[in-house]
Amino acid sequence: SSGINAEWPLRPGRQVPRTNDTIMFAARLCTRVSVARPLIQPLASVQPVFAVRTFQTTPKVLDESFEQAAKFIGAGCATVGVAGSGAGIGTVFGSLVEGYARNPSLKTQLFSYCVLGFALSEAMGLFCLMIAFMILFAL
Repeated sequence: SSGINAEWPLRPGRQVPRTNDTIMFAARLCTRVSVARPLIQPLASVQPVFAVRTFQTTPKVLDESFEQAAKFIGAGCATVGVAGSGAGIGTVFGSLVEGYARNPSLKTQLFSYCVLGFALSEAMGLFCLMIAFMILFAL
């Protein structure tokens, strides 16, 4: 059996391990060359292996699907403003009812303010919706 044993000089029947073979074996185990070439090949004939890294790009189909996913996410984020518009319109008309209940004589003035508040709130919701459609169809 080959291998390094601490008592090999004391036992005359054992064969002395050859250090050159041991060093070659250890060098083969410690390099990546051992993965590519069998251990039977002598170390002297082994050429150094240099790792070549290439720039990996994604296929065009995958890029298009990422772009489509980003468009959907952006449009969804832009559409959140429409919910704020709905809440604003509800607040405006709720305030109209409350103001009319407190002072019925200001009905026409309160209604004109209500229409103005409705228009501004609805415009903000439409702007959000327009941005969402631009993200989806214009980019």
